Parts: sequence; C-alpha cells; structure tokens
Amino acid sequence: VQLQASGGGSVQAGESLRLSCAASGITESVYVISWHRQAPGKERELVASISNGGTTKYEDPMYGRLTIDRIKSTVYLQMNTLKPEDTAVYYCSIRRPWNFEYYAWGQGTLVTVSS
Repeated sequence: VQLQASGGGSVQAGESLRLSCAASGITESVYVISWHRQAPGKERELVASISNGGTTKYEDPMYGRLTIDRIKSTVYLQMNTLKPEDTAVYYCSIRRPWNFEYYAWGQGTLVTVSS
C-alpha cells in the first residue's frame, strides 16, 4: 500500500485548506484511512478517520472544523477556519477497522497558519 499526501501550504488564520491522500495498492476489503497531525515539539495526534464504507469520525483537536470524505481511492480532508495552533505536518495512514495498528503512512504535508 502507498499513500501520497498533498495539499498543504501557508494560509492566514480563518482560511481553509483541502488536503488529499491518494491511496494505491490496497488489497484489504475493509480498512480505515485516517488523518493525523504533528506540531513542532508535540506528539502526533489523530484528527479524523473514514472507513471504506464511508463512516466518519472526528477527534477533538479540530472537531467541527473538518470534513473528511473519499472519492474512489483518494481521501480528502477539508479544514475550515484554520488557527495558528493548527500549524503542523499532516499525515494520512491506513489500518484495519478492528485495531489501531497503522500499516502504512503517507509522507506528510505541511500546513502553516499565520495570524
């Protein structure tokens, strides 16, 4: 499995960005693709997930400001009302639904939000 993350960039506070995670080589019939972020000096944290069936889940760091969706083999993360504290490298990952062992990661895409 290969995951290719893209779409990061530099924006002003209050603006939006849409990240993409292009997946290839998935052989599992059921899976969950997630977005995580890691800010400088902090641990990586989960922000949103979507299953192959379209079930979504959002986590606290950006709850209410995200939409995750999937079109064919690409998963998108729409991020709205960005804040300076959202500055981080954003990664996508894939796991099986019954555990949190991520078996592939994208390379990360940097999002910088200035005030």
